[in-house]
Amino acid sequence: MTALTRRNYLASLLTLSTAGATTLKPLPSDDRTAPTWFRGAWKLEWAKTKENSTPHLQSIVRDLQTPTVFGSVRIPVDRPSLSGAASFADLDDGQLAILLRQRGGFVGTATFEGNLAVWNHEIDFQPINGEDTAHLEHLSPSSVLEKGLDDSFSELWWLMSSGDAKYLGIKITDGRRTQRMLVIVGDHFVYARNRAHDLPNAKSLTALVSESSKTRAQIIEMLDCELSYGTLRSGRLPWEIRFSTLPWREGRSLNFPNEIKVDPHGLPIPRIPTKGWSVPINTFVHDDLNALFPR
Repeated sequence: MTALTRRNYLASLLTLSTAGATTLKPLPSDDRTAPTWFRGAWKLEWAKTKENSTPHLQSIVRDLQTPTVFGSVRIPVDRPSLSGAASFADLDDGQLAILLRQRGGFVGTATFEGNLAVWNHEIDFQPINGEDTAHLEHLSPSSVLEKGLDDSFSELWWLMSSGDAKYLGIKITDGRRTQRMLVIVGDHFVYARNRAHDLPNAKSLTALVSESSKTRAQIIEMLDCELSYGTLRSGRLPWEIRFSTLPWREGRSLNFPNEIKVDPHGLPIPRIPTKGWSVPINTFVHDDLNALFPR
């Protein structure tokens, strides 16, 4: 969407209603963070598209939105458990094909202009296809309707937790490339680890494989991108992974927190000096962080 188109769209959103409805007000020009009512841990209730106007749910979706950084994990509801696998080596070619079809998820940084959201995917399980932009409608304290600007889709989201305004984002970059990211909202986390090399432009991973001959090793390299969602303390284990693009991660503790400690100023830092480490957002107090990343 061009800048002019977006400005026109925003102008239409801010037009006074003649029916007496509440007028949408823009955020201050220097505040492009998420609206307070959109910050939290969300689950997708249903989706509709132009092709399928019946509300449906094809994936288990968990989204975390802080004022700035976000994380999303999306696993097909009909994906086999693959419980006998401990790595890619344990999967046959048909099972690899199943993983290729996952939407998987994405993480990155979001900006907002009024109720218009733009999500920049810094790590994406599938090839990145254009700008991720939508209009958000706050239906109730616990629900939000997301609509595509071209009316191509609509999605109903249900708030699992506001997180009590406790947010943490940790990012590791190599130049302009994001290598890993951890997003925390209250008791919920999304962790992402990028694949070794960026994907070329394509409609999907499946299309990328079918358009050109790929060896098994090349397919595994494309699939080796982790997007995991879980809970910090409310699961059977600390940092328990509930859903992941790598099925053998599910039910296990996330390892990344073991690489983190808390400095005397109350900031999470790497135990071993790590190039490109940054903390885009942190609203946890010192004692909370000591509990999350114990010595």
